Amino acid sequence: MTPTPLPDPLVIFLPSGKRGRFARGTPVLTAARQLGVDLDSVCGGRGICSRCQVAPATGNFAKHGVTVTADALSPWNAVEERYRAKRGLAHGRRLGCQATVQGDVVIDVPPESQMHRQIVRKSAGDRVMAMDPATRLFVVDVAEPDMHDPSGDFDRLRAALTAQWGVADTLRCDPALLPRLQGVLRKGGWQVAAAVFDDGTEAPRLVGLWPDLPAGGLYGLAIDLGSTTIAAHLCDLTAGSVVASGGVMNPQIRFGEDLMSRVSYAMMNPGGAQEMTAAVRTALDTLVRDLAAEAGIDPALLVEVALVCNPVMHHLLLGIDPVELGQAPFALAQSGALRMAARDLGLGALAPTARAYVLPCIAGHVGADAAAVALAEAPDRSDDLVLVVDVGTNAELLLGDRSRVLACSSPTGPAFEGAQISAGQRAAPGAIERVRIDPATGAARLRVIGSDLWSDDPGFDAGLPGGRITGICGSGIIEAVAEMRMAGLLDASGLIGSPGATGCDRIVPDGRTFSYVLHDGRATGGPLIAVTQGDIRAIQLAKSALYAGARLLMDEFGTQGVDRVVLAGAFGAHISPLHAMVLGMIPDCALDKVRSAGNAAGTGARMALCSRAARRQVETLATRIVKVETAIAPRFQEHFVAANALPHAADPFPLLRAHTPLPDPSFGAAAGGGRRRARGRANTSDTPGGRTQEQA
Repeated sequence: MTPTPLPDPLVIFLPSGKRGRFARGTPVLTAARQLGVDLDSVCGGRGICSRCQVAPATGNFAKHGVTVTADALSPWNAVEERYRAKRGLAHGRRLGCQATVQGDVVIDVPPESQMHRQIVRKSAGDRVMAMDPATRLFVVDVAEPDMHDPSGDFDRLRAALTAQWGVADTLRCDPALLPRLQGVLRKGGWQVAAAVFDDGTEAPRLVGLWPDLPAGGLYGLAIDLGSTTIAAHLCDLTAGSVVASGGVMNPQIRFGEDLMSRVSYAMMNPGGAQEMTAAVRTALDTLVRDLAAEAGIDPALLVEVALVCNPVMHHLLLGIDPVELGQAPFALAQSGALRMAARDLGLGALAPTARAYVLPCIAGHVGADAAAVALAEAPDRSDDLVLVVDVGTNAELLLGDRSRVLACSSPTGPAFEGAQISAGQRAAPGAIERVRIDPATGAARLRVIGSDLWSDDPGFDAGLPGGRITGICGSGIIEAVAEMRMAGLLDASGLIGSPGATGCDRIVPDGRTFSYVLHDGRATGGPLIAVTQGDIRAIQLAKSALYAGARLLMDEFGTQGVDRVVLAGAFGAHISPLHAMVLGMIPDCALDKVRSAGNAAGTGARMALCSRAARRQVETLATRIVKVETAIAPRFQEHFVAANALPHAADPFPLLRAHTPLPDPSFGAAAGGGRRRARGRANTSDTPGGRTQEQA
């Protein structure tokens, strides 16, 4: 009997999530190009430029259904060895032009290897900080040593700080500073600048000493450690202003795009948790080092860091195995705020004496990032009922007013960030981020990241970053699907109508279903970018999880509606409230009561960095917020199923429909069914997509 031939190996690229099967011996760079993966190379595959560096992962990846062994790629070759010897190649990296596919493999494309670098949109807000920093600078005159006074130099420094500035006489010296103390005192002529850390929870600590007052003062970092992106804001601890901001992709993506995939990786791969901890600590340290260099700041002046993160990231940052977070009752190893030396988190880019503050978690699936959002947006002090939605790979929701605040998390997955979408990509120059569809013709207008022009504006093609459109990011796919619904190309069930049923020549057959073509760049070597039926389904699943979480909180609160909605997070800042409402991502609400809060978690981290009072406030708030567990709630599945419709199967969304009436075609169970509908929709303006200029 002839043996069944083995299937070609499955190659999965992250963070894009693009995958395909390739013959053994196919170079990684070739596979990436055939799949449209953003992997750079300018040397023609000769191993000279090093821009095609990739990081292959090994282990069991349950979500992807593959187990990757160490021999999934070809052995290290002479070209890679020559490059490593001459220029250096980081541990675990391979050259995509040299490594060939030998088995199922998961490959991470690091940011520096991407032609179109992701834009990390977690920029700092412009909120003025209330300053009450834990670390302060004091200029102090210290008594010189005397043969008749046997006290040590630190003892006299402590006495001077107590007498001249009221610093508690329980002051301790950080062990990392003690070897330098005597030399600094003498260089300064016994008048020195001392940095004292005192957050009110323990004895104050001497963390810095200089012979002259540092001209720029002291600095700290507020870090939002997300499952997909890491954002950091370097702040002046005197004024609270942001000196520099930056972000990187979380390198843990190669172990799993969502949190439960990472928990699964830790459970199924010995040493997997430690591997993920090392990866994220290295990324954090590199980001801090880069920000300090960009701002021209001496690392010795970086004396504090405040961090927020979801529970899984919290545990992995701290070196705690997250396995308990993957199974009921989802127990945290530590829920309260943590205070420690920054060096204990592997952060060597700060001063050796720098202190770290990790904000408290609320519960097993509602982390310090949600607590930071609550600190920044203060639902507990709201006179009206507010729903705060921090949209991301794992959405966290808060609902409350002065009477109480409820919280839950909802596993939306990576579809909102462009992953699991046929032409999807992360937010980078060249990605479609805005879409408008004319309901009369079905034609699409597009805007891409890196250009302020719409596709029907003069000069659009000439102004495209890199000369072409590369894909569609999260905000773009949301607007595309919502626009298709508003134009009647998509019915309430999420079914794309046929060309005959819709009268739209942009709809094309795609197997047994149909797709809507947004952009066809194949004539000039670009990609075909279409919204497929599979893309619609991915968005439906993500938005249903988000809405079901909100609905559970409303049930618990005993309300049928909310007064206002706040969209938080890097992604939430770029969501159009109208399009989010049309999809049913959020409950029905007056559109003028929906606003973006930007990176509210980052703002909360900045508040905690700059103020001891804010730390006390968030620690109290975290204990008062009531967690609603979606994983065991009986009605979650009911709400999830009803929310699959666009916008909803049971809720008529009267406020939305009063603002933007929706056509209600029905294309039937079989694609292409249904009667040709009339073009247009009621009460639309004559701007594309039927909105006012302000909404467009």
